[in-house]
Amino acid sequence: MSGAPRVRSMNVAESESRSILGLAGNKAVGPISTRKPSSKSSRKIEMSPEEGSIGRRNGGIAASSPPFSATGVPSILRRQVSLNASCSSDASTDSFQSRASTGRIYRTSSNARGRRQLASKPKTVIVDNASETSPDDLQPKKRCAWVTSSSDQSYAVFHDEEWGVPVHDDKKLFELLVLSGALSELTWPAILHKRHLFREVFADFDPMVVGKFNEKKLVGPGSAASSLLSELKLRAIVENARQISKVIDEFGSFDKYIWSFVNYKPIISRFRYSRQVPVKTPKADVISKDLIRRGFRCVGPTVIYSFMQVAGITNDHICSCFRFQECLSIAESEEVASIKVKEDQQNTDKAMESCICDAIEDLNFSSG
Repeated sequence: MSGAPRVRSMNVAESESRSILGLAGNKAVGPISTRKPSSKSSRKIEMSPEEGSIGRRNGGIAASSPPFSATGVPSILRRQVSLNASCSSDASTDSFQSRASTGRIYRTSSNARGRRQLASKPKTVIVDNASETSPDDLQPKKRCAWVTSSSDQSYAVFHDEEWGVPVHDDKKLFELLVLSGALSELTWPAILHKRHLFREVFADFDPMVVGKFNEKKLVGPGSAASSLLSELKLRAIVENARQISKVIDEFGSFDKYIWSFVNYKPIISRFRYSRQVPVKTPKADVISKDLIRRGFRCVGPTVIYSFMQVAGITNDHICSCFRFQECLSIAESEEVASIKVKEDQQNTDKAMESCICDAIEDLNFSSG
């Protein structure tokens, strides 16, 4: 039968087990139809991509088609079969390389596959600190809005330890009054950095000593005090020290005088936002007028309200600030202590009165 050669299948494995339609008709090709070469060629072609790749790396031998005999096989068929085998080898190589590029390489051995999966499995690290540590330790303490993460460290410590804590020591109250007056020329961070200089210049804020200062020497050029504040402020500090001495003589202490304006209890503002905190209040205005009447200088309502805040006369920490409750607890504990002191004093007074009454009765009885 004449005509162009036809190929039933381009698969190499099928070409080994089926006859080929050639120019002279259906003829079985000897080398292809034998079982031994067929089995060898099938093993070579069906070899896994990994083994083929390893073989090529080790020996440099590429997978090829099974050996065909040149006798009785047209050159076109030999070229097509060879092309099919090489394409199959290239496809296997590309498939292996694509899997290798993604890191998903599987071996035929089950044990090797298991070891590979265990080795490639990422390790999971479980942190138990979250369950062992309380949420309060993980989250930073919330402060008033005027103290930020970029604030000066001394400023944050001042807020956390001093600002809003009730003060009852006369020297401490005088110091805070002076520093509050300095806010018109300096900021709190600047004042805190120079605080040691203030204490050196003003004798640890002892009003009895400061009241005796020579104002000319204090404000003279080259003096340490002149580098802190203006002359007006320095003269006002000396005069205020003198007036505090008079208040102490009248009320027994400056603490009793200043706390009497709030009935000896701090004002609890309970502000939710910092924008709600005022710069002055009617109470500050009342205190300011009384101080001015007594001869104090540079004690306007704004200065006095700043003094009330820092001295704990008013608790202006916002409610969400961790210091709000702490200062509130300190004030409550001091109130309880003061009540106990008053009760003890009253009991002592009653005991003395009873003793005096008994003594009078004894004298009357003896005289009668």
